[in-house]
Amino acid sequence: MNKLSPRTVSIFGATGSVGTSTLELIRLDRDKYHIVALTANSNAEELAKLAKEFNAEVAVIADVSQYDALKALLADTNVEVAAGPDQLVEAAALGADWTMAAIVGCAGLPPTLAALKCGKTVALANKEALVSAGALMMAQARDAGATLLPVDSEHNAIFQCLQGGRIDQVRKITLTASGGPFRTWSKEQMASVTPEQAVAHPNWDMGAKISVDSATMMNKGLELIEAHHLFPVGLENIDILVHPQSVIHSMVEYHDCSTLAQLGSPDMRIPIASALAWPERMKTDCLPLDLAKIGKLDFEAPDYDRFPAIKLARGAIEAGGAVPAILNAANEIAVAAFLAGDVQFLEITEIVSRIIDGYSPPEPNDLADIFGIDKEARERTITMIEDVKV
Repeated sequence: MNKLSPRTVSIFGATGSVGTSTLELIRLDRDKYHIVALTANSNAEELAKLAKEFNAEVAVIADVSQYDALKALLADTNVEVAAGPDQLVEAAALGADWTMAAIVGCAGLPPTLAALKCGKTVALANKEALVSAGALMMAQARDAGATLLPVDSEHNAIFQCLQGGRIDQVRKITLTASGGPFRTWSKEQMASVTPEQAVAHPNWDMGAKISVDSATMMNKGLELIEAHHLFPVGLENIDILVHPQSVIHSMVEYHDCSTLAQLGSPDMRIPIASALAWPERMKTDCLPLDLAKIGKLDFEAPDYDRFPAIKLARGAIEAGGAVPAILNAANEIAVAAFLAGDVQFLEITEIVSRIIDGYSPPEPNDLADIFGIDKEARERTITMIEDVKV
């Protein structure tokens, strides 16, 4: 990093958990970073507050109905205000040195691709984008010469374990999973799970959707698809291991049978800091790891009968084409329905499986195809949920 000029940064999803964690880290050394763009979905008040604090050049709100509110809140500043999906893409195309892609869902795809096209560094926290359009995103990064840094704790751990090694030297990659809040529950117990129970993750402080994904272990299935695109070692060489303490975030085994693991406290600021400072390291105020206090680390194989989401995701990769996008879209709708009290917990993966089995569109060739598949899969899922609604 050039010490004479700050690194320019844009944060897409600035008011979410990943975005706010990123800004917490930037506050630790403000002089090293200059904020180009901050975006939010609909929280105009918080976005305006952050744009003022960090002297952002641009503030974009995805919800166009919040444009006037954001404009009024930033009227006494030099911050440029915009609203809508197209303006998110324009903000991404400004070409910041480092962009955090943390918009939830497929809405994050167009700005992420626009940021990659600039050929700079993109830190990816939006797993749905890579799941739905992994081949397209990786091709865009290669063609533009962009650097794609994974921010998910598991993929960032793999990235760190690969430093100094080569991907063709890897024998196996192991993604670790906490197992979620229902790791020891029977299927009978999980049948009556409430949304409040599902979002209460034992280790991580996350949003509602990703917390439910962790509870069903769909989160690990989506991460399996991500890892398949990010680290091309062959699907058969990517394993999942349940590790309740969430201390080892992932492991890489090389051909000589040496295994490297990345350890750390369960704090998303640690992998974010790794990406923000890369290829350097930065000081943080995160809690240091105290293995003596933790005492022991436990491991177990995942139970695919109680948690079939992982098998669904692996099958989606093997099927290829549109199937990962269908899985992602159906899961988003099913999780939202569960959080709204319209379906039961165990019905989430059942619905996703039925949508995959009943919808076979042609293989997508571009972003328009992916959005078309995503839209159709969502509509089919909504219709199905009407039939199973409690």
